[in-house]
Amino acid sequence: MRWRAARTPGRAVLLGLLSAGGASLGAPPARMPVDPLPRSAIEVADGGGRWWRAWRSDSAPAAFDGADTGRLVRLTSGRRVGPGLHLARARLRGSGEAFRTDLYVVRINPDSVQLTLDTAFQRGARAWTLDRASPRAALAVNAGQFVADQPWGWVQLDGRTYLPPARGPLVTTVAIGADGRMALHHGATLPPSGASRWAFQSYPTLLAAGAVPAPLRFAGQGIDVGHRDARLAIGTRCDGTVVIAMTRFGMLGEALGRLPFGLTTPEMAAVMGLLGTRDAVLLDGGISAQLLVRGGEEPATRLPGLRAVPLGLVGYMRVSEVLSK
Repeated sequence: MRWRAARTPGRAVLLGLLSAGGASLGAPPARMPVDPLPRSAIEVADGGGRWWRAWRSDSAPAAFDGADTGRLVRLTSGRRVGPGLHLARARLRGSGEAFRTDLYVVRINPDSVQLTLDTAFQRGARAWTLDRASPRAALAVNAGQFVADQPWGWVQLDGRTYLPPARGPLVTTVAIGADGRMALHHGATLPPSGASRWAFQSYPTLLAAGAVPAPLRFAGQGIDVGHRDARLAIGTRCDGTVVIAMTRFGMLGEALGRLPFGLTTPEMAAVMGLLGTRDAVLLDGGISAQLLVRGGEEPATRLPGLRAVPLGLVGYMRVSEVLSK
């Protein structure tokens, strides 16, 4: 049984278990040791000076069925940016450098917001940042992972294959159909031929049909479950709503917000589960994470990163929504 990893600048990242047969998402591999997660917890400020303990590593659920999501969803109800686009912010605290973490949550109705992919290179090097986003874009966020100057895994742009698919049980394919609906396909599963117009891959899977993958529930399964970083994830709810969640270091404002301090991967899986997503995957966080949300009369929320990337996910208000305003 062998793990393969690729290296992005400055750190190793898991691509997945690639041995024959692999490991299931729900149970640990039979021949690998099963150790508990490092002790940690997530607390959420309720706006009244009180803190609610939302998750603990020693009692972490194996799956999220929606029953536990009400409170965090209410605390991140936020404001309407435009038709089908909502932005919220919450304060979290956890162990170590996660003692002060800001959580930004974007909810997207694909019936109102058209999601597309965008690439940018300058002299062959990755060059996509928030500055690349069109003035018409209501949303922009970095997408997927990357190796050197190229996106990692399958990239489909407006129905045409840009890069071929990669394989691995902890890989998730994010596919957007011609109707604008987003679907997440895990492991070796890909959307049927012709079913997607835009697609990219990322890793590791955080939730699959509500279940937390075994490598995020136990230590010693090939993922560093104790490493903390700024996190970025995308997921979908049962009703088709797309949820993007980003964490930033919450001390001293934007001057330190881009520091790579924050949650562990299991903690981010819990956040996505508590936000009501059934399927979710981690995107490139750390100093790559960047998010733009704008619309209406409020100032734009712009959270830049420190590193350019090769691929971005961009959202535009649909023409029908613009004409109805």
